[in-house]
Amino acid sequence: MRRADVRRADRPALVLGSTQPPTVVDAAAAAAGGVEVVRRRSGGGAVLVSGGDPLWVDLWLPRGDPLWLDDVVAAARWVGEWWASALREAGAEVAVHDGPSALRPWSKLICFAGLGPGEVVAGWRKVVGVAQWRCRQGALFSTCAYRRWDPRPLADLLVVPDRPGLADHLATVAAGTAEVAGPSFGAALLLDRLPPGPTWEITTA
Repeated sequence: MRRADVRRADRPALVLGSTQPPTVVDAAAAAAGGVEVVRRRSGGGAVLVSGGDPLWVDLWLPRGDPLWLDDVVAAARWVGEWWASALREAGAEVAVHDGPSALRPWSKLICFAGLGPGEVVAGWRKVVGVAQWRCRQGALFSTCAYRRWDPRPLADLLVVPDRPGLADHLATVAAGTAEVAGPSFGAALLLDRLPPGPTWEITTA
């Protein structure tokens, strides 16, 4: 069965991609800020979650579903179009990246510094991140968008030579949904736009 799980962080956490080494994290800074360091199944860069931001929805798609595609790049297209349709309904002007990952400065370290298949952009700035993990039974798509994009707390947790410079750069390459679609955009509108077809099981954690 298709499943959509709305995630909510009850405490701050730095979520690393599946292949990122723990050495990218300033462990002392994370401990001092009460930030737990965890790892997700899917790849990609680091994401900081705290207090309901970002809006995070995991989608499970069983193999053989009408939306299923074997091509891992094309497979994320419907995910981005789903987010984009909800954002457009709220008044945002957005597009879906239709192609392989585009390397940008810091994109291997930080999710919202780069651009991958199915991800949503407003102009040059990334609004929605999409990561994918597959097994024989199906595919898990982890999707998230910040309501308000403030990269400074994230930059302060990473082992980089120039944290203020990194934060300044990140401020130019991503945007929050409140900026592009207004403050009322949220999970209700997003879930209302889930693709038709087989029934979705929806949970909120």
